Amino acid sequence: MLRALALAVIMFTPAVAQADPCRAPLPSPGANFFGPVRYVGDGDSLCLGPSANPASWIEVRLEDFYAPELHANGGAEAKATLEKLTRGRSLACRAGRRSYDRVVARCTLDGIPVGDLMRRRGVAEGGRGR
Repeated sequence: MLRALALAVIMFTPAVAQADPCRAPLPSPGANFFGPVRYVGDGDSLCLGPSANPASWIEVRLEDFYAPELHANGGAEAKATLEKLTRGRSLACRAGRRSYDRVVARCTLDGIPVGDLMRRRGVAEGGRGR
């Protein structure tokens, strides 16, 4: 009986949405930074940092690609593609302006802009920045 009650509580309790785990201070505009991608939030935002500790992860909004929002057509596919392209791989980035709690940055993977790589994979743009 106790197990059934516990299972019912778990099943019918709404899940709490988790914010991006990135917590490192943002670099100043013009600063260069790099590191492996640790987290992908959607099709145009990610976190990178030198260690597995989220306190070292910088939250980045890609400057050169505007993915559809996650809930829109193509949003989940854009996130999946960005994850396949970048997760665990090192990006080199140049910080631009800030947008909310993240830095807008131009990032490259093996010298190629990440936005170009997304477009080469056929990911359609369509976010609010377009």
